[in-house]
Amino acid sequence: MSPPWIFPLHPSMMACGRGLLAALVLAWLSGCTQLPSNAELSRHADDMARAAGLQRAQVQTEGFVLTSFYRITRPDQPLTVYIEGDGFAWRTRSQPSLDPTPRKALGLALATADSAPNVLYLARPCQFTQASANPRCAVAYWTGKRFAEEVIAAMNQAVTQYAVRVPGQPIQLVGYSGGGAVAALIAARRDDVAWMRSVAGNLDMAEVNRLHRVSAMPDSLNAIDIAPLLATLGQIHYAGSEDKVVPAPIAQRFANATGGRCTQVRIIPGMSHDGDWARLWPGLLAEPVHCSASPGSRGEGLPQAVTQ
Repeated sequence: MSPPWIFPLHPSMMACGRGLLAALVLAWLSGCTQLPSNAELSRHADDMARAAGLQRAQVQTEGFVLTSFYRITRPDQPLTVYIEGDGFAWRTRSQPSLDPTPRKALGLALATADSAPNVLYLARPCQFTQASANPRCAVAYWTGKRFAEEVIAAMNQAVTQYAVRVPGQPIQLVGYSGGGAVAALIAARRDDVAWMRSVAGNLDMAEVNRLHRVSAMPDSLNAIDIAPLLATLGQIHYAGSEDKVVPAPIAQRFANATGGRCTQVRIIPGMSHDGDWARLWPGLLAEPVHCSASPGSRGEGLPQAVTQ
């Protein structure tokens, strides 16, 4: 591997013009690798959603205007809610992005792979939404405050607004990456959640930050702190064996913290954090969520990880 200060001359760099290496590098970094705009990412998301029969809608909450994609064709059936990950929160390790809209909307990809009649996808605050519609949006809400109380409250309000379209039916929560934390924090606030699943879920924010040696997030809620409240909720947490962003032991830490028999952990061999989870999702989603909890059984027998 070349030293980090040496850039190989890629054809895309040469297309930027000739000259000194420094000029080539500057041109490559600033001109030939422009990030896609919010509009371009939104169009791609629209295309993905449309192919799966999902339609876009904006959800007004007390704190934010959230972007959603949904399909509700059977009001007498459960509603499965998919929550997006943190998105493009950081340009570099120390430089936040100016727009957290995900470059790969893996939460949306999971939703489009679900053939159930009632599917809802919720983007996180400030993702896929014009800044003019979200005056409260600030960098803090996709960095240090991405799991803040007002964020979780807004996401929960959005779930409630859609829950009224399936009156009396249970809610099923799925969260990708940081969306797994949001799903857990929402589940702890509701009494209509039938089960929860996370995919590469950041279920212990403090431990993940410690592993990556990044700053603590005192303005955010940590999902593992409310894990005992979910002891009797059926749940499966899927983790990739090759995930270097949220390592598989994070899911096991959360499962142990629930202290009950309703939590399962599935380790998916060869899968990375941003791998092709959507390809596997129909099969994973078909797995039943088991819960053997009964009065007096809470805390007996910690859940064990299973390799898929």
